[in-house]
Amino acid sequence: MISLLVKETLYINEVILGTAFGVLIGPYGFNGFDPRSWGSQQDEITREVMRLILVSGLFAAGIELPRAYMKEHAKGLLIMVVPTMVFGWFVVAVILCALFPQLHPSSALCIAACLTPTDPITCVAITRGKFAEKHVPEPIRDILTAEAAANDGLAYPFLSISMYLLVDTVGVAIGKGFVIGWLYEVLFGSFLGSIIGLLFSKLMKLSYGRDFVDRESYIAQYLALAILTTGITSSLGADDLLASFAAGCAVAWDGHFKEQTQTEGDTFASVIDCILNCCCFIYIGAWLPFSSYNSAELGIIPWRLVVLMIGILLFRRIPPLLLLYRFVPGISSWKEALFSGHFGPMGVSAVFVSTMARTRLPLPTGSPENQQQMLAVTIEPIVSFVVLGSIIVHGLSIPFFNVGKVFARSLSITSLSNRGVDDLEASGKTKDSSNGGLVVLDNSGVWPSPVTTSRERAATCRDPVDGGMTVSIGGTKV
Repeated sequence: MISLLVKETLYINEVILGTAFGVLIGPYGFNGFDPRSWGSQQDEITREVMRLILVSGLFAAGIELPRAYMKEHAKGLLIMVVPTMVFGWFVVAVILCALFPQLHPSSALCIAACLTPTDPITCVAITRGKFAEKHVPEPIRDILTAEAAANDGLAYPFLSISMYLLVDTVGVAIGKGFVIGWLYEVLFGSFLGSIIGLLFSKLMKLSYGRDFVDRESYIAQYLALAILTTGITSSLGADDLLASFAAGCAVAWDGHFKEQTQTEGDTFASVIDCILNCCCFIYIGAWLPFSSYNSAELGIIPWRLVVLMIGILLFRRIPPLLLLYRFVPGISSWKEALFSGHFGPMGVSAVFVSTMARTRLPLPTGSPENQQQMLAVTIEPIVSFVVLGSIIVHGLSIPFFNVGKVFARSLSITSLSNRGVDDLEASGKTKDSSNGGLVVLDNSGVWPSPVTTSRERAATCRDPVDGGMTVSIGGTKV
């Protein structure tokens, strides 16, 4: 009932609200909804819920981009995505090794692979909405949307290499990661998604042109296409996240879909947000394992998690983007690069990749006996804490920025007013308290009697060029 007020006035979106509500009704609140009570299949259920949200959001991200966007910005996007992800992957792994010495470097790389991609669902706070349209340039919004969608799917090869390092030598792990992770999962998945999206777009365009399908069914078919693309690519073992994004880009390539379905204030992406995203973050809020954030036997201590969160915010994205922004056409200054570096939230994608890793690892029955079991019990509390911190920091960045902007404007107005009073006092004049600070000057410099009525005030506020009067408010002549 107050969603518009909260989102468009307070700039608090469903990421914060959904997570807070999930915590409230979860096992650490009223205990009305507990995903962890679903038995041994809980990780699989969480993984598939996150997968559904991600593929729908990534497909919507591809739809929302301008026509043929990837063709025109492929080079800049490639420069922005790959070096930034590689840098963040290694930096986060180094921080993890320093803070959690019980983790082997390969285990740290595995956890870092979960935290490297930017979450496209959380990123919507600064790519869509009233604040984004008013304060964030459209090129920045587009490049952040495309980057979040692209690097989300690229988490697969980073995770694959890390998992192979746990059981194979470095050379074998890199070889398998390159062939399976990059050539098959990434390239083949992207190609397959593009072909599916292009063929389906042609078919639906033909059906719509001959009035075989109405507008509502037209939109529903594209949501079904996101799920269909995921089913096909995941069955073949390819990258279903990148395939969904590629399918969305292919569908929107000629702009026909946006022309037929997008009206003012009603876009395909906003429908996806309302239907799925709130439920997703309610689930995450109830899923968060607060009791695991203080496990001394595993080396997980709250202060270490806080330091990890701060280190990730400072060093994961900001340094590489400040170095590379000159090669990215959508970013024109170091301030925009700093802004883009800060807004690299971790959310649904991190939960998805971490649960996917857990389902591939052996869980210990007691204390961890090897590095794989150690990784299985530590990956969830570490990743979930960083996700919670990212939701708080990135979800509240826009409201705090807005409050700071209003506060700075108030200070500026007060400073100007005080400076005007000081100027008047320095010249031997004081403002007329009976007139609410309104001082009237004539052209000869003589100070007449105060203006006391609205009619007299209107009569005296004439153009000085015509021999009228000049009104000074707060030291500023009008």
